[in-house]
Amino acid sequence: MRRGAAVAVAMGAASLPALLCGLPPQPASHVVHQQTQAVSVIFTAAPMYESLAALHGDERFPQGAQLMVLRDGRTQALVPELAASADASVSFDAKSVLFAGKKHASDPWGIWEVSAQGGAPRLVLAGATDLIRPLWMPQGRMVYARRGPGGFALESAALDGSGALKLSYLPGNFVPDDVLRDGRVLFESGFPLGAGAPPEMFLVYADGSGVESVRCDHGAGSANQGREHGRQMSLDSKAAGAGDIVFAQGGRLARFTSALAAEASIAAPAGEYAGDVTEMPDGHWLLAVRGSGRKRFALAAWKPGAGPVAIVAQDVSRDLIEPVVVAPRAVPNRHPSGLHDWAFGNLLALDARQSRSGALSGVPASVRAETLGTDGRVLSLGTAPVEKDGSFFVQATGDRPLRFILLDAEGKTLRQEQGWFWVRRGEQRICVGCHTGPERAPENRVPQVLLRTTMPADMTGGPASAAMGGGH
Repeated sequence: MRRGAAVAVAMGAASLPALLCGLPPQPASHVVHQQTQAVSVIFTAAPMYESLAALHGDERFPQGAQLMVLRDGRTQALVPELAASADASVSFDAKSVLFAGKKHASDPWGIWEVSAQGGAPRLVLAGATDLIRPLWMPQGRMVYARRGPGGFALESAALDGSGALKLSYLPGNFVPDDVLRDGRVLFESGFPLGAGAPPEMFLVYADGSGVESVRCDHGAGSANQGREHGRQMSLDSKAAGAGDIVFAQGGRLARFTSALAAEASIAAPAGEYAGDVTEMPDGHWLLAVRGSGRKRFALAAWKPGAGPVAIVAQDVSRDLIEPVVVAPRAVPNRHPSGLHDWAFGNLLALDARQSRSGALSGVPASVRAETLGTDGRVLSLGTAPVEKDGSFFVQATGDRPLRFILLDAEGKTLRQEQGWFWVRRGEQRICVGCHTGPERAPENRVPQVLLRTTMPADMTGGPASAAMGGGH
């Protein structure tokens, strides 16, 4: 056992002192549950953990953090050479681990890689600012959050750092949580997107297109405490809830399941949960939970729907969070980009009258598009007609903030988006209505706007593009 590693030992074994990143010796962790004996588990241990700090552009681990590996009933530091490490992501073949790390405490967070069996870490990508929460993507790419002047932005790149692609195009903070089996990136941000404070979960394709809420029942539970740290359960599992997205909301656990348009609660034992739930091969969930009267998150195993949690590892001086199991898993679907080489995107609304927000107080006659200027001021991009069936077809400059406002014949506001979204350059996007929810299917009819014209109304904020190929 390396000196300097925080230690957790199996039942019956002796405890040893530990040293974390230059801090004074810490009390030992203890393994008190046998479910992890057959697998290796990597987790983050931190003297202080601020789970939502990144959504405000702040530091989640103000006193440092260290990746630990629990193997054969014992724990040790995964990369003791580094001053700080966190955010482990195991490759699909379970041979390698991506993580955020610092060689020196004063360095910004960079992205590193190490063998799942341990060894010398390799710096994958570094910058002048923090890079956090790296996740494996198909075809040797990764997604992560990069700190910039406007907050943490989503970005993807190859493992050699080449081919970097920005995935978010709003001011604010965007932090990846998971890469779903369908290839989309699950991420969290404030709600409304780009303008709000409560954490909420969103989806975006691997090319930055198709950004949307996972569900549109915002604030449905826990007094709008927000949803955070979601992960998708294995689609290959035979257990109930396979493929669900499990997340934390106000310290409790809840889930999104494909059969429901709103979140569903999870009857987990009493405690405060930190999210980032992972599955073990035997069907147990591995959780970060803080029991009543406890100051620290511990790792616990729980079989959904059965009995209390069983503590796997705990440390009286550190929170144990972000568990991942070292085991092979299915590679997500590759998402081939459908973006065109245009500076704009085309957006077709099938019926802007449809919304979860209820019936309109009047009849929509036009729609106004707005964006944000470089100084943060709201700028109008003009208006376009709305047909009697609620359809409209517009063209807007890509890769910039965008929102729509429905107006009646007198120019009065009928409905307004409170937050922002973006359309990628070259994206062609169709929505059913305004905030209808991704579960709403379109009607089988041709929208009236396309019967009148196949040329989108220009809302690019300038003269119509000479390359209007997307409108034909």
